[in-house]
Amino acid sequence: MIADVISDARARMTKTVDAARDDFGTVSAGRANPALFQKVLVDYYGSPTPLAQLAGLQNPEARVLLVTPYDKSALKEIEKAIVNMPNLSANVGNDGEIVRVTLPELTEDRRKEFVKIVRGKGEDAKVAIRNIRRKAKDELDALKGEVGDDEVARGEKELETLTRTHVEAVDEALKRKEAELLEV
Repeated sequence: MIADVISDARARMTKTVDAARDDFGTVSAGRANPALFQKVLVDYYGSPTPLAQLAGLQNPEARVLLVTPYDKSALKEIEKAIVNMPNLSANVGNDGEIVRVTLPELTEDRRKEFVKIVRGKGEDAKVAIRNIRRKAKDELDALKGEVGDDEVARGEKELETLTRTHVEAVDEALKRKEAELLEV
């Protein structure tokens, strides 16, 4: 029973770390990257649809991304979704066939602003991991009558180690993203 609680917490914490890494990828580091657009939702015939399902993304130059819609009628909606994307500040234009997204050079102030955004996302991930730990600890405490106190204590110690490992993984991903953002 304790092993089930620990393994469930491990799986959920790992998913949280992976989600944080994906979230960090959506913050621009001055280079066009298809990962920046993975969370863009386009209003396609009334339903929000991920951009990757509606268009192909190519990266011909460092700061340019070409978005080629599979359905040309969605071109205007794709362009509108990219323009409305927060924290991008890119030049977006279309020629009737493709949407060309050109990212500007990042100024020092803009880089620092992006670092703050990434730190906020990292803190959110760490809070999520701590919430998973709290829920798992509550489940372990509920088992105290069924299993011995020593086993519960061992489970709690393992849970703390697991939490520390996952928080360190978020910190490491955060440190890499900050270095990428501050690199000129």
